Amino acid sequence: MTGQVAAVSRNEVYSFSKPNRDSIRLLTGLGVEGDVHAGETIRHQFRMTYEPNLPNLRQVHLMHEELFDELALKGFPVSAGELGENITTRGVDLLGLPTGALLHLGEEAVLEVTGLRNPCAKINDFRRGLLGEVFTMDSVTGEFTFKSGVMAVVRRGGIVRPDDAVEVETPPFAHRPLERV
Repeated sequence: MTGQVAAVSRNEVYSFSKPNRDSIRLLTGLGVEGDVHAGETIRHQFRMTYEPNLPNLRQVHLMHEELFDELALKGFPVSAGELGENITTRGVDLLGLPTGALLHLGEEAVLEVTGLRNPCAKINDFRRGLLGEVFTMDSVTGEFTFKSGVMAVVRRGGIVRPDDAVEVETPPFAHRPLERV
């Protein structure tokens, strides 16, 4: 599967949205250089209060631009970076990837997918009702569907820019579906 980077974003401070940039630098084992969520241990503002020493499996947040198309049709215009993602992709089935899938971005960077993004209630502060569109429960099975992207760790650093290619490498072992991280 090959796709493309649609946008890259980072923010030095805790804020729901992240400004788009011309490029970002991924740092091996840390995340996006200059981003508030970069680090070896958890950097998520709420989770740091009770799990500060756990490994940071949420170094980089990726979201598929196709979700924005879907949301716009439902009356929720959203653009890259507004939901807090670092990398917005097009043409990659992020939600269908297994745990451990590798994403090769641009010339050097490699990310390892660790799980689904668990959307938080702050999405409704951004746009009332939006949480219900990115986090739903099947009334028959009781299963939750998370559509707000995936989380990853940086296995090899490098510069990532809009229009860079995204190549997916699935793990050679049995595929584990993504879970929340």
